[in-house]
Parts: sequence; C-alpha cells; structure tokens
Amino acid sequence: MRRSDVVIIGAGQAGLALSHCLGQAGIDHIVLERGRIGERWRSQSWRSLRLLTPNWLNALPGSPYKGGDPDGFMSKGAFVESLEGYAREWHAPIETNIEVMSCKRTSDGFALHTGGGDWTARAVVVATGHCDRPVIPLSAEALRGPLSIHASQYRSPGELPGGGVLVVGASSSGVQIADELARAGRRVVLSVGKHTRLPRTWRGHDIFFWLCEMGLMAQREADLANPESARRQPSLQLAGRPDRADVDLATLQALGVELAGRVRGVGDGEIAFDGDLGKHIAAAEAKQARLLDQIDHFTGTPTPYRPEPVPAPSARSERLSLTDGSISSIIWATGYTRSFGWLEPLALGADGELAHQGGVTSVPGLYALGFRFLRKRDSNFIGGVGADAEAIAAEICRHLDRNGRKAA
Repeated sequence: MRRSDVVIIGAGQAGLALSHCLGQAGIDHIVLERGRIGERWRSQSWRSLRLLTPNWLNALPGSPYKGGDPDGFMSKGAFVESLEGYAREWHAPIETNIEVMSCKRTSDGFALHTGGGDWTARAVVVATGHCDRPVIPLSAEALRGPLSIHASQYRSPGELPGGGVLVVGASSSGVQIADELARAGRRVVLSVGKHTRLPRTWRGHDIFFWLCEMGLMAQREADLANPESARRQPSLQLAGRPDRADVDLATLQALGVELAGRVRGVGDGEIAFDGDLGKHIAAAEAKQARLLDQIDHFTGTPTPYRPEPVPAPSARSERLSLTDGSISSIIWATGYTRSFGWLEPLALGADGELAHQGGVTSVPGLYALGFRFLRKRDSNFIGGVGADAEAIAAEICRHLDRNGRKAA
C-alpha cells in the first residue's frame, strides 16, 4: 500500500497544471495516468489536428508562452511535447500506464485500487477531462454496411475505405474532418444539428482575442441568464489552420460538401435525417450576429460588414442509402460522455455525472478539474485551466490543514 497526501487522476493539461500548483505549495502528491502524458491528444485525435486556440492563449501556470509565433496554432504533436516539457521543468511526480479502477472513501481519506497497486490519499482530484467516453447514437449492427467510427478513431482520409463519407455532427471536430475529407477528393455528406458559427478572425484579431477582452471566457454561472444552456453549447466551428481561414458550412459547401439535417434513425438500408437543417443554420447565423454586435458595441465603432451568410443548401432527400455503395464510412462527431462507475458513489448526481460546485464535491477531499464550465466558461480550455487549478490547490491546502498533512 502506497500513500500520498493527494492523488491526481489524469496527466493532461489539467492534472499537470494542478501538480505545478501543489508542488509550489509544498504539497505531497502523485499524478496517476492510465496512458502516457497527454494520452488523449496522442491517441484519440486525427493526425493533422491543430489546437483551436492560438498559442498566446495556451499558457499553463508558471509557463507563459515564449515562442515566436503567438498567433499560430500548435500541432497536436507539438502540444504533447510541450506537456512533456512542462512536466519535466516542474518535476511533476507522474506514474504513467496506471489505470485507477476504483476510488472509494475511507474514514480518513480515500482508498484507490489501480493497475499498479493500491494507494491511500487524504485528497483526490479527478482530472480525467471532459472528453471521456465517445458517444455513437446508433450501433454498427443497426447500420449494417459502412464502416462506423467515432471522430476520436478517425486518423486521415487514406485510412478510410474508398468511397463517400457521412460525417455526423457539425461542431469543431465534424467540420474539420469534413473539410479534410473534401479536400482529399471524397464525397462528403455532413449531418448538421445545433452548432455555433464564428469567424476565425474579426476586426484584425483572432476571435478569441475578443472573447477574452470582453470577459466572455471568464464568465461564471452567476453571470449568465441561462447557465444550463451555456453548458450545452456546441464547440465552436473553428479550426487551427495556418492560413487562419474559416471552416464553416459556407466554406464546406464551396468544397462540394452536401448538407443534411440531424440523423433521425436508420431502417431498410437507409439513414434518415430530420428536415431541420434550415432552422439550425438560421439559429447559428443569429447567434453569430449577436456576438459580432457585442464586439461592435464593445469597441464603440460599428463595422459595415458581416460574414457572408451560409447559402441555402440545395434540396436533397431526407434519406441516404447505406447499401448502394455511395457511402462507405460514417464518422460520428457526436461528442462524449463521462463514466464514473469507478468513483465514490456519494460524489455522483442522479445523472451519473460527478456533482460539484466549482470543482468541490460534497465528499470532503474529493475535487474535480478540467471539466466544462467547472468554474467559468473556459474551464476546459488549455489556457483556462490554470486559474481553476490554483483555486482547487487552495481548497486542497485548506482541507489538508484541517486534517493534517506532510510536506513534499
């Protein structure tokens, strides 16, 4: 049985940021990672992926951006290297390839059963990330024909069977994958539901410059009229492209991508779509217009132009054959859920999610970090996790001071 004051579960940007904060405070801790540092960036994303946020926005605690391309977008490989360098620089105590199979409360803390032996801790932080278990609404058995994979399994156009591709979901992953496939000469059908369209650059700056300057990224639940709606907001239709070009429904249509509504179901060798495409396009256009109006108001100088609206898609059937050979692959860019069956049951809500207020659960000594809207709008962003890590580190210090701790 091994012991530590604090066990951090997950060695992505959230876990490493917290490790830095605890190390600076002299708190004994260990980071347990079921794969390698930044494992999801390594193994659950496509080869050409770049970060959606510009380099200047991706600093972690104690490590401001020092490179020569602040407005560029780091490749996933370069970002993983930066995480490894960050861990080395701050001597993060990490044990990799250790899966935590259970974490239960005890009389004086927590007992963790892992693939590398058992641990006890006075405090535990779940930093496993918002993107845990891929969600595919329809089973491969129901589809019976085309290759059916989640976006986290997609790597490149050349690794798919020849033929057309149906991409389901039009948030950041879906539009980027559709763009790459179309540029590779594939026929692409994109199933579009609720989405958020924004220009990559606006008024001479990256859109994130304005989101940060106006304080939108730092908004907390108390600042919002409808926090639950904000939590459900789809990821932005953006891509970290060196040319800083937009990737949205308009640019995809120009590449020949066919648009359809949301997937309704499958039957008789066909996949059916809802007739709601126009509604979702109009809602995204209205939301974009409101934000750009906010920027105008913020600067005090209205702009005389707006992005070109998404062209009305040509009429297409609300059904697509899966048996005539025109579609060989389906990629589900349909998001993720989380699975906490291994965690202390008292920490979970009725929906099975980890219940917390600002990362503090109802179970003393158990915390969360890196989840969407944990404390503010950018809590699951690379550049937003640092402030949350500092706050959670302070909560841990108070908890340990009340219950006794040893120095690192």
